[in-house]
Amino acid sequence: MKIRSIVLALPFVMLITAAFVSPVAKLVSQKTHISFFSSTPVEDITADNYKATSTLDTSTGDIVFSVPMQSFEFEKALMQKHYNSKNFLNTKSFPKSKFVGKITNLDEVDFTKDGSYEAFVKGTMTIKGESKDVQEKGIITVSGGKVSAESTFELTLADYGITFEKGKPASNIAKTIEITFIGEYSK
Repeated sequence: MKIRSIVLALPFVMLITAAFVSPVAKLVSQKTHISFFSSTPVEDITADNYKATSTLDTSTGDIVFSVPMQSFEFEKALMQKHYNSKNFLNTKSFPKSKFVGKITNLDEVDFTKDGSYEAFVKGTMTIKGESKDVQEKGIITVSGGKVSAESTFELTLADYGITFEKGKPASNIAKTIEITFIGEYSK
């Protein structure tokens, strides 16, 4: 008799518990585009990466990006070779870059209402084994229940141990590059 009462009460306990626990809304972006742009008097260089992934927890503001570094595509094969080399990003030893952070103004972003929201993100960026605290802003757009995010910011290569003193890279690659991120999130 006691077991039967417990079995019958269990669904009610689960229902009541679920009503008071906020759901975790973890979104994943596998439709992610990250690009960088370098401009010098010698040449402009652009590279695109469509293999990055990102997660966004709408209840906590936690956000993570993982970027496979060998997936950047360049206009010229020689640029790709230089980029992946030991003298530049050494992508064999450091195959991924990562950002782990949090939306600091989460209370100003309504993931349940269509609109565009300015979001401020603070976290740690790791590239080529070097980590640096960063703060950036972006736009989160909610449309028809779908969430997308985008941001453009500058990144100083020397902050991540990427420096050139002489030779072609020193004149062809800007010391500060522009990074653009665009991601579409889904459950």
